[in-house]
Amino acid sequence: MLQCNIDFVLITPMNKINVLSQRLSNQIAAGEVVERPASIVKELLENSLDAGADSIDIDVEQGGVKLLRIKDNGCGILQDDLVLALRRHATSKISNLEDLENIASLGFRGEALASISSVARLSLTSKTPKTNSGWRVEAEGQDMDANLVPAAHPQGTTVEVRDLFFNTPARKKFLKKEKTEFSRIDEIVKRLSLSRFDVHFSLKHNQRVIQKILPATSESEQQRRVGLVCGQTFIENTVLINIERAGLKLWGWVSLPTFSRSQADLQYFYVNGRVIRDKIVTHAVKQAYRDVLFHGRHPAYVLYLELDHSLVDVNVHPTKHEVRFRDSRLVHDFLFSSLHKALAEVTPSYRIIDKSTPELVGDSSDIIWGSKNVENVINQSQLPLKDSGHPYRADFGSINYGSESKNLVEMSSLTGDSDHIPPLGYAVAQLHGIFILAQNKEGLIIVDMHAAHERITYERLKISCKNEELKTQPLLVPLSIAISKSEADCAEDNKKLLMNLGIELERVSDEAIVIRQIPSLLRDSNIEQMVRDVLSDFLEYGSSDRIESHHDELLSTMACYGSVRANRQLSIPEMNSLLRDMESTERSGQCNHGRPTWIFKSLYELDKLFLRGQ
Repeated sequence: MLQCNIDFVLITPMNKINVLSQRLSNQIAAGEVVERPASIVKELLENSLDAGADSIDIDVEQGGVKLLRIKDNGCGILQDDLVLALRRHATSKISNLEDLENIASLGFRGEALASISSVARLSLTSKTPKTNSGWRVEAEGQDMDANLVPAAHPQGTTVEVRDLFFNTPARKKFLKKEKTEFSRIDEIVKRLSLSRFDVHFSLKHNQRVIQKILPATSESEQQRRVGLVCGQTFIENTVLINIERAGLKLWGWVSLPTFSRSQADLQYFYVNGRVIRDKIVTHAVKQAYRDVLFHGRHPAYVLYLELDHSLVDVNVHPTKHEVRFRDSRLVHDFLFSSLHKALAEVTPSYRIIDKSTPELVGDSSDIIWGSKNVENVINQSQLPLKDSGHPYRADFGSINYGSESKNLVEMSSLTGDSDHIPPLGYAVAQLHGIFILAQNKEGLIIVDMHAAHERITYERLKISCKNEELKTQPLLVPLSIAISKSEADCAEDNKKLLMNLGIELERVSDEAIVIRQIPSLLRDSNIEQMVRDVLSDFLEYGSSDRIESHHDELLSTMACYGSVRANRQLSIPEMNSLLRDMESTERSGQCNHGRPTWIFKSLYELDKLFLRGQ
């Protein structure tokens, strides 16, 4: 007897398709658009900006639950359009499919006002430039019948939203405390104020002025607004970006690697003026900071990407927080290369500024990293050291560590008017075999010699590998290393990749290899431990594809072993050689793991520490 397994679908009178009522449809749409008071503020502010407003006032009561009032001086809404403005899918911003594929406005779906009025009491008052008086339309929850009446009003539009979720108490229970809800409104205003520097924003909460953001037209005014939103410390620790290529333009501010956050809470990214969160963008920025940011830390930035509207799709999310790029690879590579290059160009002279006056230092007694916007930047010109016994040597790796020199560097020029003092000055001493103390015209430089040399070695390895110019050195006596079978298998399987890194080895037994050649830069390193760690990385990355994608991480591991170790006694010329190398090496402000390699203390700060002049 044949048996068959058949799934039966039981159809009952309850299984039928229903057409939702208008009220229920509006409630569902409101759930997508109106999550909390802050989401209402965002939608209404975007409408004001789309209307051409250059002055917007936001009045909030009880965290936005009792009242939200947005007043602007935009183009206004015609009398006949006011009632239509409260209907779903009614908009003046798009009319056909071609418009949808080339959206230049912030809002375009025509859902916001209808959704808001379905869960609150809404009043919309507006006047256009060519009419003698304004008109007001009101609607609230339930049937959403709109009442149109004349009203006195200047040019522009005022939207009042009262008693949010008065007809949906279940959703009201999900709101947070008043302070929390208002803080989210405040954040929305800040984000949008950074998208339009030409617009005046005013924010009140419970009749108290919280924000009064004036228009910013010049670069200094724009920088001041960014400082108001993100903090002045952010501005003092940023690199200014302005790059245009292949139809893409990127400009804004990115933080120095030494200014990082424990959370990704100071990151603002705009695409054609629209604030967005995008995985492509996040990954590109993360990659640009990959080998200069300390583990677990996050960069801070305010960045603006401008491109043709047809190359980006903003119609992928109800709240319009996400976008989709037509050519995501092009955008990713452009962002990565632009930021990577900008961070690489941060030199010591960029970061050290004259802190000799209280006006520049302010109340902070922290370490000063500097800003390029201060004029008193130390000249970058580099001169040979002023001692005959040890001329300047560019190849720090060739220095015979521990050598002594009886001829100290002449420091008298530091007290004169010379403009030729290097940014990191001249070494005066070594502290505990770990730190180099140097003096420049502005104050004191403290260098972590291992961290600094590690970055120099790493950058040289990267350049050599990229240009296929990595110099190698055969070992006079091949080094035999006992390892596990899995490590030996890995070494044998990846001999070609290891050769690309300058390491030549041969397997001599199931659990032993012989090292015959290493990179010249690493000749003074602990070769055995370095090879063990490289093989450990190979095992972690697995396939050859993944190993190649982690090429820089492998070089970083090697560079760590090729750097001067703690407790190595250096002569004054050797220390100065390291300082000069730091000044000419990209990303020399951080080691491969993101730790700072040097800090600066101005004479003014040192005077404060010892209460001089008080």
